[in-house]
Amino acid sequence: MNVAAKICGVSRPADIDCAASGGASHVGFVFYPRSPRNLTPDQAGALAAATPAGITTVALFVDPDDAALDAVLHRARIDLLQLHGGESPERIADIKRRTGVRVMKAIKISVAADLAAATPYLGVADQLLFDAKAPPTLEGAMPGGNAVSFDWALLAGRSWPCPWMLSGGLNPDNVADAIRVSGAPAVDVSSGVETAPGVKDPDRIKAFLGAVSA
Repeated sequence: MNVAAKICGVSRPADIDCAASGGASHVGFVFYPRSPRNLTPDQAGALAAATPAGITTVALFVDPDDAALDAVLHRARIDLLQLHGGESPERIADIKRRTGVRVMKAIKISVAADLAAATPYLGVADQLLFDAKAPPTLEGAMPGGNAVSFDWALLAGRSWPCPWMLSGGLNPDNVADAIRVSGAPAVDVSSGVETAPGVKDPDRIKAFLGAVSA
């Protein structure tokens, strides 16, 4: 099985170069003011222009309004919108109509019952991302990128009528096990390849992508 890999929260051309040379399928740009990985539309435009053809550019938003989406889409080549908030299926359908861009909806998982949250989005979202739900005791928790994982076995043996990706607490040391246990066809990493919040480490990106390809 060939497993795709997304390096999320990139902020420098060197991050793009490292992801591309290592075989990443996607790179992610974050648009969430509280995140240390937050970009301006102009910064994203420059990074998207530096991304080689064939690598999917992903823009991560949390409950964005139309103006926020338009500001980015008018300045950057974006292939996929990742919606990481409480966006309803109706809102996702509206965003797809307005923008003409494919949408990946994040589903937050802690226990098996949380998987049911994906059902309303089937047939609406083009792709799903299963991420760890931050525990209520986690101070300063973000919508994603918290270096928290969930029980990957919850996804084992399940099939979905659309592509899906695994996220949450992945790093070079555990991603091979995560793929084996969950059966994930694609994985997403952010904090797991950083030396500090928002600072990507080329060696860790290389190690992560090497573990995925192996």
